[in-house]
Amino acid sequence: MGTQTLDISPVGRVEGDLDVRVEIEDGYVVNAWTHAELFRGFEVILRGKDPQAGLIVTPRICGICGGSHLTCASWALDTAWETEVPRNAILARNLGQIVETIQSIPRYFYGLFAIDLTNKKYQNSRYYNEAVRRFAAFTGKHYEIGVTISAKPVEIYALLGGQWPHSSYMVPGGVMSAPTLTDITRAWSILEYFRTNWLEPVWLGCSLERYEEIQTYDDFMAWLHENRNHRQSDLGFYWRMGLDIGLDKFGGGVGKYVTWGYLPHEDKYQKPTIENRNAAMIMKSGVYDSYSDTHTLMDHTFTRENTTHAWYDEGTADVHPFDRTTNPTAKNHKDFNGAYSWSSAVRHIEYGRLEAGPLARQLVAGGTHGESWQHYDGFILDVFKRMGGPSVHVRQLARVHEIVKLYRQAERCLREFKLNEPWYIKPKQKDGRGWGATEAARGSLCHWVELEDGKIKNYQVIAPTTWNVGPRDAEQKRGPIEEALVGIPVADPADPIEVGHVARSFDSCLVCTVHAHDAKTGEELARFRTA
Repeated sequence: MGTQTLDISPVGRVEGDLDVRVEIEDGYVVNAWTHAELFRGFEVILRGKDPQAGLIVTPRICGICGGSHLTCASWALDTAWETEVPRNAILARNLGQIVETIQSIPRYFYGLFAIDLTNKKYQNSRYYNEAVRRFAAFTGKHYEIGVTISAKPVEIYALLGGQWPHSSYMVPGGVMSAPTLTDITRAWSILEYFRTNWLEPVWLGCSLERYEEIQTYDDFMAWLHENRNHRQSDLGFYWRMGLDIGLDKFGGGVGKYVTWGYLPHEDKYQKPTIENRNAAMIMKSGVYDSYSDTHTLMDHTFTRENTTHAWYDEGTADVHPFDRTTNPTAKNHKDFNGAYSWSSAVRHIEYGRLEAGPLARQLVAGGTHGESWQHYDGFILDVFKRMGGPSVHVRQLARVHEIVKLYRQAERCLREFKLNEPWYIKPKQKDGRGWGATEAARGSLCHWVELEDGKIKNYQVIAPTTWNVGPRDAEQKRGPIEEALVGIPVADPADPIEVGHVARSFDSCLVCTVHAHDAKTGEELARFRTA
C-alpha cells in the first residue's frame, strides 16, 4: 500500500491557526509537519512604542493566558529598569497567574480533550457509555460541571485586576491594586467553592490531603484501588479508560523538556535581575533529558530561534531573541521542503529541540538540582519511568496533577499578604535590556525587551506553542509535536482521531471546525464540528 497524505486543518478547538500534515503508511504515521497559519506580529506592533506598551498589548496575545503574558511583560521591564518590587506585589502577581492556570485545567480537560473519548472509535470500550455520559460536548454531565466551574478561579483575578481577561494590573514596580480584607475573604470563599464543588467530589473523589500523599506510581495505583470513589472520580475514570484505549502507547515526542520555572518567592526576588532569577523561583527552572536521565538549570542565554522553515526573511542561522528582528515575508507559499509555518523553531543551544508544558514542569520538579528550598515532586518522573517514557496519557496526568499544588500555592498567597505594607514602588525608567519569564498553563513563556531612547527598540516573545509546534530547524530536526506524531497508529484516515489526541495533548491554542482531506486527490474525507 502506498503513502497516503492527510492535511488536517485546523487540529485544535481554540484559536484555529495550526494545521497538520501527516504521511501514513500501513496504518502508521511516518512523517509529520505542523504549520502555524496565522501571523499576528506583536513584535512588529510594539517596535518604537512606549516601554510600557507591552503591558497593554501582550495580554491580548491570548484570551486564556493573558495574565501570564502580563507577568512576563512586567518582569521584563523590572529587570530592564532595575526596580524594587514589594513582597505584596509579588504575591499578587503570583496569585493572578495561579488562578488563571487553575481555570485552564478543567476548561482544557473537559472542553478540549475529554470529548475525544466519546469518538465512535471507542464504542467497543467497556468505558465508552460512561465516557459519553460524562464527557460528551455540551450534554455530558461532567462536561457541564467542569466547564462551568472553570470560570470560578478567575473571579479572584478580577478582584485583583478589575477584570479577566486582559487586565493590566501588574506594572513595573508592583501592582496597581491594593486588595482589602473583604477582597481576601471573598477570594478564600471562591477557592473553597472550587474545592468543595468540583476539585474534591468530582475530580479527585477524595480530600486534597489524601491526594497529596501520592508520591510515586505505586502510591497512585494504591490510591486508585483504595475505594470506589477514587476509581469513579473523573481522574480515576480517565486513567482507567486511557489505558484501555491505548493512550499510553503513542505520542512520545522529542524526549527532552524545558521549564523556565515560575512563582518567584516574595522575599527572594524583590530586586529582580536576570541573573538572580533561577535561585528565587518556588517552582524551579530546568531541562530534563530523558535519554541520559539528567537535570540541569535553564538559562535564557541557551535559547535560539531558527527560521529556516518559517516565513521570515531572516536567514538560516540560530539566533538569540535579543539579536532577532522579526521580518515576515510579504508573500508566503507553503513548501514542505522549504518554509511552511509562521512559527520559528526554538532550540536549546546544547540540547536542541525541547518540549514545553506541564509534563516538562513535572519532570523537572522531580530533579534534585536547584536550591534545597525549592519545590520538589518526584511523582510524575516516577510515572514517566514506570510507563516507559512519554505518551499522550502521561502528558495528560502531568497536566491535571498540577491543580492540587497550584491550589495550595493560591492558599499560600492569600495567607502571606500583609495588607498594610506597600503594593507598588515607583521605578525610574532607563534604557537597557530586560527579560521576563514564567510558566503559562501550556508551558514556558518569555519576553525579551530592548529599550533605546525611551522607546522599545526590539520586543520578542517565545510562547509555549512556539516551542511545541515549531517547524523543522536548520538541521531538519522535527519540532516536538511533529516528532510526537511520527509512529502513531491511524485506524481510520477519514477520522484521524489519533492525530487529534497527540496534538491536543500539548494543549496548543487552536479552534472549532476540524476537517481532513486527501492531499493528493483533494477529496474531503470527513468534517467534524467540535465546538
